[in-house]
Amino acid sequence: MRIVCALVPAALLLLGCSALPNPMARAQEAAQEFNTDTRYGRNEIAIERVAPAVHDAFLSHHRAWGSKVQIADVELEGLHRKSDHEAEVTVRVNWYRPEEQELRTTTLKQIWRDQNGWKLAGEERLEGDIGLLGEAVVFQAPEEPKSTRQFPTVRLQGASE
Repeated sequence: MRIVCALVPAALLLLGCSALPNPMARAQEAAQEFNTDTRYGRNEIAIERVAPAVHDAFLSHHRAWGSKVQIADVELEGLHRKSDHEAEVTVRVNWYRPEEQELRTTTLKQIWRDQNGWKLAGEERLEGDIGLLGEAVVFQAPEEPKSTRQFPTVRLQGASE
């Protein structure tokens, strides 16, 4: 009976500790929820997870999302722990411009900091297509008209007698 009484508090302690997620699990959950919210145009919810110092930059970079830029898919590719209170998240975004209908892919690096809850503290393009974060994109038309790629027409006529 004594052994059972001693094991119960230890088991409860272990259960209690395992129920509390570690800092990186909370960071991953915050990043996942944030990126899902931005994917579906719920910026009023997503902005709550943005650090006040970068609110204006976030709004500027995401201004076209949902209108000039449509997000097809967002996938968290990785989370790298910098410290107990900072993490770097890699996010792959598939997107397109409605007038072009060409699927593009951009990989973002997001910096997350634990400031009374995990907040996005920075975001930049790592690789891929330009234009997702409001970067200026210049479309250049060819200088000369496109030449036709047809061979001259040859007509074969039968011999007439």
